[in-house]
Amino acid sequence: MGAALAALLLSPVRVRGDETCMSPYMPKITGQEDYVYVLTLGIDGVGDGSDKLVTIGGNPADPARYGKVISTVSVGGRHEAHHGGFGEDRRHLWAGGLDDSMIWVFDVAGDPAHPKLVRTIDSFAKESGGVIGPHTFFALPGRMLITGLSNDKERGGRTGLVEYNNDGKFIQTLWLPEHAEYGYDARVQPRLNRMLTSSFTGWNNYMTEFGKVVADPEAMKHFGSTMVVWDFHARKPIQTLAVPGAPLEIRWALQPRHNYAFTTTALTSKIWLVEQQDDGAFKATAVADIADPKQTPLPVDVSLSADDRFLFVDTFMDGSCRVYDVSDPHHPRLVHTQRIGSQVNMVSETWDGKRVYFTSSLLSNWDKKGKDGEQFLKAYGWDGKRLTPLFAVDFLKEGLGRPHIMLFGQERFYKNQIYAGDAARGAGLR
Repeated sequence: MGAALAALLLSPVRVRGDETCMSPYMPKITGQEDYVYVLTLGIDGVGDGSDKLVTIGGNPADPARYGKVISTVSVGGRHEAHHGGFGEDRRHLWAGGLDDSMIWVFDVAGDPAHPKLVRTIDSFAKESGGVIGPHTFFALPGRMLITGLSNDKERGGRTGLVEYNNDGKFIQTLWLPEHAEYGYDARVQPRLNRMLTSSFTGWNNYMTEFGKVVADPEAMKHFGSTMVVWDFHARKPIQTLAVPGAPLEIRWALQPRHNYAFTTTALTSKIWLVEQQDDGAFKATAVADIADPKQTPLPVDVSLSADDRFLFVDTFMDGSCRVYDVSDPHHPRLVHTQRIGSQVNMVSETWDGKRVYFTSSLLSNWDKKGKDGEQFLKAYGWDGKRLTPLFAVDFLKEGLGRPHIMLFGQERFYKNQIYAGDAARGAGLR
């Protein structure tokens, strides 16, 4: 693996919120989305240079705004904006910066086309007892679960999970267990009372240029190789799984009798099945190679369709999305490959499975440079057989920056579930 990664240095570096993977404690957008919210890293000399939340029109029934930038809200400065997630009622969108651990909370319900920044949390590291690099934001009842990537002591991979209440008050920190200390994603399956966490690398690596990390044998030793199974209600780790090669995004199956999840490993280019056994324990098994692992395609993000049939896998290095039929989860079958661009990272699928969105940026120091460093949001239609382009937004031409995670908004949802509920409660008080 080291030789293959070192070979990447011979060419320019090529280097990842999704409705089907949203928290089960949160309502879904089940019809046509009106908006795509894109958390975007600022670039010096591009627009205002700041990290920002960008709102893009996503409904073809509104041609004046479809595929267009509707609004932006900057957070001021560059913080390595990365991931975000809605709270349990989708009123607010939480997001974080991997560099200085800033957290921002945006009001989306007030005007879904024009989110507003309403809260900034700058005390994450202090309150959590040293966790830094807020990554996944996962809604829980009355709370927000935030995974860390690193710590403020030696800035390596040892990290934890942090919980806040919906008002932004710190509740608790859960440190990852010994010998499985690295963190990345977290996903909960309430039906099984189980949470899975995965593992990446610490601040020292993810804030360093990718080529330098690859060329440093010591740095390459500091990537995660485990997943942890938790008793969710007790918030206790109960099992550590060996998953070598930096397991990243976790996607639980959504059908009621499917007691398994998928992940992919960035450094070994494999699809892994994490499945509950008859005795209740979980087993992790590599079930497929992604492209040619010797070429290190660098799988970064995945999306599992709501019917558990298709797994979309983005590979950063070749800018492609590969679609696997995982009807038999033990034997994924490649059914379609689509080149999205010179680099591709995040993939977000709609709940109805008809549209798939892609963004280009992984990390500011890991993205490609020069002509290969294109930055975009691209929308595709999916008919069960192939991806068909719908629209594209050039984030450099628009003066926005590096687009990363995407989340969806819908006017009908807020009118029916938020505004109507507020009106009913107001009437009850009169």
